[in-house]
Amino acid sequence: MRSNTKWILALAIIKFLLPYLLQSNYYEPQRDEFLYLAEGRHLAWGYMEVPPMLSIFAWLTDFFGGSIFWIKFWPNLFGAFTFILIAKMIDHLGGKWFAILLALFPFVFSGWLRMFFLFQPNAPEIFFDTLMVYGVFRFVQTSKDKWLYVIGIAIGLGLLSKYTVAFWTVSLLLGLCLFNARSVLANKHFYFSLLLAAFIFLPNFLWQYQHNFPVFFHMNELKETQLQYVSVLGFFSGQFLMYLPVFFVWIAGLIALIFVFQFRKFRSFAVAFIIYQLLMILFQGKDYYTAGTFTVLFAFGAYWLEQLTGGKKKWLRPAMIVFSCGLGIILWPILLPVAKPASLSNYYEMISLKKTGGLRWEDHKDHPLPQDFADMLAWKEMTEKTEKAYGRLSENEKKSSVIWCDNYGQAGAFNFYKGHAFPESYSSNASFLFWLPDISEVENFVVITKDIHEEITGQFQTTIVADSITNKYAVEYGTKILILKKPSSAFRSYFMNELSMLKKRFGVK
Repeated sequence: MRSNTKWILALAIIKFLLPYLLQSNYYEPQRDEFLYLAEGRHLAWGYMEVPPMLSIFAWLTDFFGGSIFWIKFWPNLFGAFTFILIAKMIDHLGGKWFAILLALFPFVFSGWLRMFFLFQPNAPEIFFDTLMVYGVFRFVQTSKDKWLYVIGIAIGLGLLSKYTVAFWTVSLLLGLCLFNARSVLANKHFYFSLLLAAFIFLPNFLWQYQHNFPVFFHMNELKETQLQYVSVLGFFSGQFLMYLPVFFVWIAGLIALIFVFQFRKFRSFAVAFIIYQLLMILFQGKDYYTAGTFTVLFAFGAYWLEQLTGGKKKWLRPAMIVFSCGLGIILWPILLPVAKPASLSNYYEMISLKKTGGLRWEDHKDHPLPQDFADMLAWKEMTEKTEKAYGRLSENEKKSSVIWCDNYGQAGAFNFYKGHAFPESYSSNASFLFWLPDISEVENFVVITKDIHEEITGQFQTTIVADSITNKYAVEYGTKILILKKPSSAFRSYFMNELSMLKKRFGVK
């Protein structure tokens, strides 16, 4: 076994184990994770907000018992595999231990530490973006047709992970057309590989067609609620801050790919990176949407820095290591929730995190914790209080009752934590719309809601505020658990008509 291979595997194991050791066990799954876990119990070729890839791992998580270890296992594993791909690129370039060590640092000291530990589509997306790059890289190096098929498989599976892979595919193909057109475009296997990608993606495309393309509805919803607030300055500054402890590595990679003659065969990667940045600005993408495009920069940057710091300049290597490790460790409490909320909040005040926008939520207000961390709190509290509220119904009332949630986080969390004696909760939010049963005869609602609307509660004979969420650090702080009995015929008609229109819009039977 080559020494580099042993070194790569050792660092991959460190990358895999570190997030488990860092994150405090005080925290629960994050809001979005509950949605993706729920999709594993409703396997399909597509969902309202994402393609089906993550649902397979959600199903496996459920199969293995649904513990936090298994929830985090899959994104963490994708992270380890992504590191191996970057390290192997360095290895094929001729890089040694220092370059490979630099390639590890983004995984343990940047925003990737969190992205590869949250059970979200970002982890497989970044991996398949990188596998696409790896296929191009090896084809340019070897001219072997098999790597074109690796590209096709990566595109197909990537599109089954997250639709933004399409933007990186377009960017990379344009880059190839400019700098590798003769070797790629004249090769019939390149077109066969694209057909393979289309074949892999076809089931999800057909699902989208059958349901009137909910992906466009989801994108418009994102644009109206979140993306419209993304500024160009915030987009670039967010990316810089995300990789702050390792900024010099990716910048070196971009410079090397553009200007260094040694890497002229790989300039298509730099062009693809720039095109992707422009596309994200055009479509008002968030800063972390670009994560999968940075992997190639870290590979070439780490290798080039190792070359530049040979001989008498070797003293620069420990300086780079100390800088990345020192700043990265300081940032660990921002990247993962390593302590209880009160301790983290005090730490953020001490380092003035508020000034960077790191405590600003989607409501454009500053809070004690980052929103991702606050979305990992109070779900068990909510579930227990909802179960108690449901228990206040008589046995006869329970027969015509439903637990109704404002959003997918609430519904997913309740179904994840609830006891076997309690029914599933439902919502019309996100993919939960697809799983709604017939509730036209329901007489009693146990409702989990952030806001109490009197025009709605006034339509019931009985309204009881059973409880509320009291964890002040949670996004769900103040959420109410209501018991609503006997709706008016007018409300029932209105409510069922609204559900019917939503279902019809997305082809739900």
